Amino acid sequence: MFRAVLFDFFGTLTEAVARGPWHAAIARRLGCDPAAFTEVLDRSFKARSRGVFGTAEATLRWVCDQLGVDPPADRLRAAQRARLAAVWADAQLRPDAVSALAGVRARGLRTGLVSDCGYELPAFLPELPVAPLLDTCVYSVHIGECKPHPAMYAAACDRLGVAPEHCLYVGDGGSQELTGAVAAGMSAVRLAAADLGGHLVFAPDREFAGPVVRSLTEVVALLDRPALAVDGPARDLDGLALAVDGLAPDLAGLAPDLAGLAPDLAGLAPAGLGGVRANRGLAGVTSPP
Repeated sequence: MFRAVLFDFFGTLTEAVARGPWHAAIARRLGCDPAAFTEVLDRSFKARSRGVFGTAEATLRWVCDQLGVDPPADRLRAAQRARLAAVWADAQLRPDAVSALAGVRARGLRTGLVSDCGYELPAFLPELPVAPLLDTCVYSVHIGECKPHPAMYAAACDRLGVAPEHCLYVGDGGSQELTGAVAAGMSAVRLAAADLGGHLVFAPDREFAGPVVRSLTEVVALLDRPALAVDGPARDLDGLALAVDGLAPDLAGLAPDLAGLAPDLAGLAPAGLGGVRANRGLAGVTSPP
């Protein structure tokens, strides 16, 4: 029987991620060519997500070093604040993210997040409406390893007090996370939502041949089946009643305001950034007690 469900963040709890225009503005503010800046970010994703280069500011300075640029300290700090805002703005929650997490918890299961990420996600996730619905969050930049390394899955199990065989892992397949979860002793399900064709993803999981769902809501529906055929033994899953109508937080003002974080970024934030991106599709939903 499952006792916990673990979720990836980018592309799973969020819709497909693509870098917005703020990233190019940040590169220019630092004196970097935007295309070259992006190339360094892409090729260093795993190292940056393991915290190899030190703090968030030290990591950004390393990126600049690769391009022969040496911005002054105050400009670097402003750019890092702007980068935090930009990554946050890119991360739009799926409309059913809150209700799916609430549904898992309503069935008496624990929830966790397992994400390959830099320092930005740990900084802004506590402000998202999914935060109170997650029992633990495992970030690669804190663990020092990325998926599919077993340390990522083991950390989630240890913090939840749940054995791997009692965990269901849900992800879009980036970082070979699904085969990694299975290798760690978990069951796994691939989220193959329609929008993921344009998702920014590294090391996609091409070997996974297990179950597929098209939405987070379908994950909750799986838990109500008498037996769930997944990688590993079938589990008996006695469903509990789901009551999520009218559930979720007031998101007004949660999203960051990009304007003013660095002199050249003023006016780049889309109209109504405060709450609009995170709020779409979640009106009238509140977290359970």
